[in-house]
Order: sequence, then structure tokens, then C-alpha cells
Amino acid sequence: MILEESTQAALRERRSEGSDLGFRASEFAPAQSGIPNPEQRKPCGEGNNLTGDVYFQPRWYAAYTRSRHEKAVSEMAERKSIETFLPLYEVVRRWKNGDHRVQFPLFPGYAFVRIALRDRQEVLKVPGVVCLVGFNGTPVALPDEEVETMRRALSHGLKAMPHPYLTVGQGVRVTAGPLVGLQGILVRRKGAFRLIVSVDLIQRSVLVDLDANVLDPIGHGEA
Repeated sequence: MILEESTQAALRERRSEGSDLGFRASEFAPAQSGIPNPEQRKPCGEGNNLTGDVYFQPRWYAAYTRSRHEKAVSEMAERKSIETFLPLYEVVRRWKNGDHRVQFPLFPGYAFVRIALRDRQEVLKVPGVVCLVGFNGTPVALPDEEVETMRRALSHGLKAMPHPYLTVGQGVRVTAGPLVGLQGILVRRKGAFRLIVSVDLIQRSVLVDLDANVLDPIGHGEA
């Protein structure tokens, strides 16, 4: 696999950042679920194979950023009138002058942009953007409904935080609330059930607090 020098540097930054967040690099290794292994695919799409409606229709894409550049990328993209979504979570940090609430990106290393691929260069010119995530040289869009559901849920105050990428476990579907229709994996933490929602394209997961009463199990044959 051959990557541009800037992309290689950014990948090294992202790997080192994983330890800062308390995650091991192996925790983000892809499961055997049909998702291409990062060592077997290019993580960035340069847009070499663009045809048809995909070129003109606005869709959500994951912009891969340099380490700790997510907020700056989001702000600068918005100034260029690019629709942007940067999901955040909040933690309390104790400093010498007291407790402070601090926000961090829910998906470290990524900001989401809604563009038609003909306009991709406007995103790639934003300082801090490495590339648009894709396979085989082509940026790949995220499912609109998944991104919009996440936006809606966070706007309603739903609590979420990063979690190591997870694809194996009891599948469930949300039946009510702002995440209705979304599928994830059920886990038990500190005596309560939690929902793990994964974005397979970027191999990242988040843990969401939800009442178990709004979760229905998914059978092996369901999708």
C-alpha cells in the first residue's frame, strides 16, 4: 500500500493519539466482519473513480484529520459554508482552579462533512484535513440516516462517549426515542445495559446510555 507522505504522517499521529485516549491500537483492529483490514486498503479516497450521481449528490463523508485538529477543521469548514457535523462529548476535569467541563470529539480524528464529491477539493483545502475516507481510491459516503440519527440524538442531550471498536455481541435495535431504528450491540457496564453503536467505515464505536426497555434483540437472520 502506497500513501502520500502527509497521509503517512497523519496515520502515525493517530496511532500515537490512541494511547493518549487510553485505547490500545489493537482495540481498534477490525473484526472479521467483512470490513477491509486497514493494512489491506487505502484509508483515503482521492476521487479517481467518480461517476454518475455520486459526483453531484450531497452526502455525508468522514474527513480524516491531523491529530487534535477536529475542532479547527470543523470551524474552518463551516466558514467556507460546508455543512459539518462534529459530535462531541463532555467530561469534567479537575484543575488547580476547580472543576471544569471540557468537550472532546466523540470520534477522535474525524469530522463529518456533507458535500457533493465534485466539491471535495473545498474540504481537502481546509488546513488539518488529510483526506476523505474511502476504499480503492474513491471516497465512500456514510449512510445519511445514521448520521442524521446521531445528530438528532445528541441535540436531545443523549449521553455518549468513545468506546473501542466493537462488532461482535448481542445485536439490538432501538425501538423508541431519538435513536429509533438504529442498530447496535448490547453490553453490560456497572450493573446497567449500554448500547454500542459503531461506524464501520472509520472503525470507531461509541457507548450510549439507553433504557433497556427501548431495545429489541435482533435475530441472526435479521439486518
